[in-house]
Amino acid sequence: MEMVCLIYYLIFLSFSVLSFILSIYFMVFDYSIIIEYNLFFLNSSSFVMAILIDWMSLLFMSFVMFISCMVIYYSGDYMHGDLFMNRFILLVVMFVVSMMLLIISPNLISILLGWDGLGLVSYCLVIYYQNVKSYNAGMLTALSNRVGDAALLISIAWMLNYGSWNYVMYLEFMKNDFSMMIISFLVVLAAITKSAQIPFSAWLPAAMAAPTPVSSLVHSSTLVTAGVYLLIRFNFCFSSTLSLILLLLGCLTMFMSGLGANFELDLKKIIALSTLSQLGLMMSILALGEYYLTFFHLLTHALFKALLFMCAGNMIHNLSSCQDIRYMGSLINYMPLTCTFFNISNLALCGLPFLSGFYSKDLIVEVMSMQYLNLFIYMVFYISIGLTVCYSIRLVYYSLFGELNFISLSLINESSFIMLKGMAGLILWVIMMGSILMWSMFSTPYFICLTFFMKMMTLLMIVAGLVLGFEVSKFNLLYSLKSLNYYQMSIYFSSMWNLPYLSTLGVNFYPINLGKNYSSFDQEWSEYYGGLNLSYMLISISKMFQVLFMNHLKIYFMIMVMWLVFLLIFIF
Repeated sequence: MEMVCLIYYLIFLSFSVLSFILSIYFMVFDYSIIIEYNLFFLNSSSFVMAILIDWMSLLFMSFVMFISCMVIYYSGDYMHGDLFMNRFILLVVMFVVSMMLLIISPNLISILLGWDGLGLVSYCLVIYYQNVKSYNAGMLTALSNRVGDAALLISIAWMLNYGSWNYVMYLEFMKNDFSMMIISFLVVLAAITKSAQIPFSAWLPAAMAAPTPVSSLVHSSTLVTAGVYLLIRFNFCFSSTLSLILLLLGCLTMFMSGLGANFELDLKKIIALSTLSQLGLMMSILALGEYYLTFFHLLTHALFKALLFMCAGNMIHNLSSCQDIRYMGSLINYMPLTCTFFNISNLALCGLPFLSGFYSKDLIVEVMSMQYLNLFIYMVFYISIGLTVCYSIRLVYYSLFGELNFISLSLINESSFIMLKGMAGLILWVIMMGSILMWSMFSTPYFICLTFFMKMMTLLMIVAGLVLGFEVSKFNLLYSLKSLNYYQMSIYFSSMWNLPYLSTLGVNFYPINLGKNYSSFDQEWSEYYGGLNLSYMLISISKMFQVLFMNHLKIYFMIMVMWLVFLLIFIF
């Protein structure tokens, strides 16, 4: 089993290094290559298998494969003893291959192959641990993503009007032509379902039913970032109205998930809501037209979020699969290296100066401050930064410090050398990659002209969130949850403004009940009172005659004999 993990680890690592070197080369010389293979023609529309290779696709592929190789190496020990380890590793590899296909495709049909591959394999991975909770989460994930898949299919059908599905050729045309704006609207709909923006946010925390290595891969660089990456490619074709809608949805998602994470008690769901908050940030800045910054934050976020999930997985592994942060505490005494990695990732997420998250996050907020926007957008951005620090400090306080509330005779240690090596492979890049990417991606430095107060607003919100998070952490641990008002408030916020109930019960409960009450409409009156009722009537009549015949068999026999005798007398 470990040999299989090692083989895939070496393959992905070598491809990652090669892609990174090629991306720097393509970036320096500004190269782009499109390879097309014509499959067949249908009514003057050419079905083409196309591959787009430029610095952006190569760099993103490099990051995806690097994180994948670390996750697979980590899985070798995390999933040790699993009966279907080979199947799990192959599913992860299929997941990565689907993402590769999506990254290098400038063609909507080949994008759909990768897009649907991600959706199908993510369903298989979410239901990997087979229980009712996993099945429900898997169906919610699959059906939410099907909305976006349908939008992508409709856009493919609509592009039949133009003779080709190579969208890179039509981006400028899409901006001005009304019929092409329909395609950009459908692509945005597909992206917000895959990247779990409001109102499709409920599936993202539910997908935490998957094994932790899968969560590490999904929430850093593959499934949820696919929608953002697609919009980065389509960024030239958004109209002003569509950009405003995307900005509003992104800001609401960012605020809602940041608030929800402060009331959540499940370790993995807190980190999932953190991912949702960062996706909202990416969508918001993308809607403002800064696709370079979106891509920059996408890459830096992938590194520290993957490491954050790996550290959380190691903690859960040592705490006998317990995910409730109220049972944790003092882990820094038992797992010092894991907690160090966890803290560095958390601080990078918060945007602490000179870690990788700071370079992208600070730049995004300062560029947003220079835009001509209203106070609502400005305040939501800064409040979301404060909330990020707040839930991060709360999480650190509950899990790493305080008192251990788990069983007293616990065997918490860092004996797993393989898991630590998987995490240690990422830590250097979490610290350094922000500055490396900034120096390589941006040819000239950004000139940001802000007042001293606006310049210091980011640091001010980080400090305010830190203080508030620490104060909130010292509240009593509500095991009994006697305070009804606090309980109701925490349920409302941690359930993301009741979105899961709207996505599941709101969609399923009432239509199913209505279907039961009005089943006659479904079956139609003619069927109910026609062939169906007639068949029931004939079956019941035949049963009645059968019973009658069986009970009076002797009488029938005597009557038949008498008729036979009478017939013989009559003849002779």
